[in-house]
Amino acid sequence: MIDINGFRLKAEISFRRLAPMPSKLILLGTGGGRHTTMFQARSTGGFLLNARDSWVHVDPGPGALVNMMRIGYNLEGTNGIVISHCHPDHYSDAEVAIEGMSRGGWVRNGELYGTKSVLEGSGGLGPCISKYHQGLASGRHLVKAGDRRMICGIPAEITKTDHSDPCNVGFRFDTGDGIVSYVSDTSYSEEIAAQHKGARVLLLPVTTPSGNRIKYHLCTDDAYEFIDIVKPELAVFVHMGIVMLRRDADAQAREVEEATGIRTIAGRDLMTLDLEEKVRMDSAPLRDGSWNPVWNI
Repeated sequence: MIDINGFRLKAEISFRRLAPMPSKLILLGTGGGRHTTMFQARSTGGFLLNARDSWVHVDPGPGALVNMMRIGYNLEGTNGIVISHCHPDHYSDAEVAIEGMSRGGWVRNGELYGTKSVLEGSGGLGPCISKYHQGLASGRHLVKAGDRRMICGIPAEITKTDHSDPCNVGFRFDTGDGIVSYVSDTSYSEEIAAQHKGARVLLLPVTTPSGNRIKYHLCTDDAYEFIDIVKPELAVFVHMGIVMLRRDADAQAREVEEATGIRTIAGRDLMTLDLEEKVRMDSAPLRDGSWNPVWNI
């Protein structure tokens, strides 16, 4: 056994919890949009959620696999993969992640959740997951706004968005340690923000800085309003575009915190969030370059 960042890990198996621990998020990527994605100025790998004895990977875009290997995460430990919509910064690593979840395709394993554009194709988009890879999961689940689902044992509400992929959705995960809301790409409206009231952690896709709004995405000006409506314990900027990064995302987040009085940060790749009595932020420990026992197949 080894102990890493509050987890007791059995390295040859996975990051599974062996004792009750607070729910945890690992941000596998905090970038978004075409230019951040193609330059990988920030990874665009989505996030891992560990809650109610399950590991769920949400929106495994470019960089997800590399970052999971950097922290020694064993893909066989994933219980489910969730894909919000059919844009490559949200899905491009998903098929390999599914192969990992299914032990290299040898065993049907894990659950796959996706919108119509992701799993079937809609409006000229998708499907972005092949029928073969969909068949590697134990279950395939179509989700849409307004649904209430159990996602690998985690109660979840599926929320509406306003995006260029009309099938796109957000998620409210009831972790047992508070609600984690993942808004996903969207323009701003009071109605969309109000869906996330009561969230303890708000993962907010703030793609551009103040004064630089682009269609179907949020900018810092929208973040003021959104966060003031939701009033989470912690708001985390994710899906940050190249202009946001160039304009100092940390400073943008501080301005929002000063205006709203709500703890607001710009996420970092491989940041961890532990849902303890107070949300605790840290960085996932990196593996050294030695042989990983997981590779002994």
